[in-house]
Amino acid sequence: MREYILTTLILLSALFPARSQTNQYPVHGVVQKIDSDRRHVTVKHEKIPGYMMAMTMDFSVHDTNVLNQVAPGDEIDFTLSVTPDDDWVENIRRTGKAGVSALPAVQFNVPELQVGEEMPAAEFTGEAGQIVHLADYRGQAVAFTFFFTSCPLPEFCPRMNKNFAEARKLLRADTNAPGNWRFLSVSFDPGFDRPENLRLYANLYRGDDTNRWLFAVASPETLRVLGPRLDFHFWRENGTLSHNLRTVVLDPHGRIAAQFDGNEWTPAQLAQALREAARR
Repeated sequence: MREYILTTLILLSALFPARSQTNQYPVHGVVQKIDSDRRHVTVKHEKIPGYMMAMTMDFSVHDTNVLNQVAPGDEIDFTLSVTPDDDWVENIRRTGKAGVSALPAVQFNVPELQVGEEMPAAEFTGEAGQIVHLADYRGQAVAFTFFFTSCPLPEFCPRMNKNFAEARKLLRADTNAPGNWRFLSVSFDPGFDRPENLRLYANLYRGDDTNRWLFAVASPETLRVLGPRLDFHFWRENGTLSHNLRTVVLDPHGRIAAQFDGNEWTPAQLAQALREAARR
């Protein structure tokens, strides 16, 4: 247990520097994809000493002009800037040509669930070691998202949990909101995110106030069922995890009321989706 907590503390010290601090890291990698809006670039990068293992990552771009001189397959050097709430790439410089690597194949052989459809049964292990079932939430509107505690970039898992914290605050301050709502943050890294790690990590976002918000971890078997049905996918690469972002709201009958892709949604949007779902 002590080893897990110590490792988590080291990871979290990198994720949560002083509020005004911007850390910058030199990075070398190969461009895999540039989004059509030029706000994100996918890079297969080498190890970033002191911050991140080598992996393929989707990075944000604040100044879209920095992508004007690069294309998929280009080798680049760039600066990764990280604050407690954001991360972005800048100072991109083309250094050569390497070609685009094949990303891990994600093949789902089952149809994705749509709004109005019922979620399949699912079991998790909660932060106190207890077994939790989605069916336990019947009668409640529940918002859940996927994360893992060692997720390195602020705009990925940390942003999901910060958005949950703010949405919970909004609902608790709303005297007209229904009372049957809950939040559930689900880790997809069962090998590392054991209950003691989850409790430590959870306290960074909700403090000692556990009311209506549970952190849990899904087993590989549960993830094999839920992932394809929700278009959530992840893969291991050089010892760490790459993944997309998926947040789901269920109504009191266990049916999907709303789904949020990526990280562009706001806490206010999530709070409103929970209000509407809770009244169904």
